[in-house]
Amino acid sequence: MKISIFKPVFVIAIAGACLFSCVPARQLEEMKTKKEKTETENAQLKKENQEFTAKLNELQSALDILTQRVNSLQIDSTVRGTTLRTMTSNYDQLNKTYQQLLANNKDLLSGNINETQKILRKLQTTQDSLQNKEDALKKLSADLDAKKLNLDNLSQELESSKSELSSKEAKLAELQAILDKKDSVVKALKNKVTDALTGYEGKGLTISQKNGKIYVSLEESLLFASGSFTVDPKGIEAIKKLSKVLETNTDINVLIEGHTDNVPYGGTGALKDNWDLSAMRATAIVKIITSNSNVNPKRLTAAGKSEYDPVDINTTKDGRAKNRRTEIILTPKMDELFQIIEQN
Repeated sequence: MKISIFKPVFVIAIAGACLFSCVPARQLEEMKTKKEKTETENAQLKKENQEFTAKLNELQSALDILTQRVNSLQIDSTVRGTTLRTMTSNYDQLNKTYQQLLANNKDLLSGNINETQKILRKLQTTQDSLQNKEDALKKLSADLDAKKLNLDNLSQELESSKSELSSKEAKLAELQAILDKKDSVVKALKNKVTDALTGYEGKGLTISQKNGKIYVSLEESLLFASGSFTVDPKGIEAIKKLSKVLETNTDINVLIEGHTDNVPYGGTGALKDNWDLSAMRATAIVKIITSNSNVNPKRLTAAGKSEYDPVDINTTKDGRAKNRRTEIILTPKMDELFQIIEQN
């Protein structure tokens, strides 16, 4: 009976030793593949398990010795019982220690897993943040490249505009020089006309300069009798003097305009109205110029304005007298200026 009681205990010890040596080793092996950080700790646990296994082996040896002693000392049952109880107590204590080690190992593994998951989550968050920043950096880089390209285009446009502006400034300076030259010519022409017609100003003749032109205005009393288009001798003399000035200034175009008041024409013959009278008076001046000078007729233009370009009101005698006039408009040729404008 004593031997049969000892055998189950011995089997339990052997099974416990096997369980103690196999289970932790398998769990440690699995942990090695999960996290590098736990390898050292698992190795330590393995070492401790090996130490316990060695102790179990020692106990097993002790059990073998005790068995031999039980076989050899069957008489001393009290000693064998005491030894058996001691071994049982030692086994129970060893088993508690093993269970505690298993619990500690499980807690350690759980803590490592939680820590690993925490680190992995933090790593994933960091990777997501880095990816977002990288995407934002790429977008900023693309925006910068687009702005740089736009800046380059604007710089090219600016350079082109500067070049165009410089060209226009040069053209403007050229035009201004021509205008200054024209103004100088007009001023000189006015002086010549004024000198040629000295003695007539204030006696039905006025000379003015406006809009780059010279206006020689002759009242009806200086040139024509009322309702007539035949030029008086004193008017012919004034036209001849003006013709000499036009003869020596070949770059001057001449426009002769006949004007009337609004009193209807009351004569007879070929003339029907103020249109006819104003046109015939302008034509009469043109004929005097061409007959008494070498002025090219191509430079002359005759126009009848009738009553439709008054300089004063037609409700008074003085106003109507001012409106009955012939204007000789002298305009410097602007071919050079027009040529530059057409080129631009």
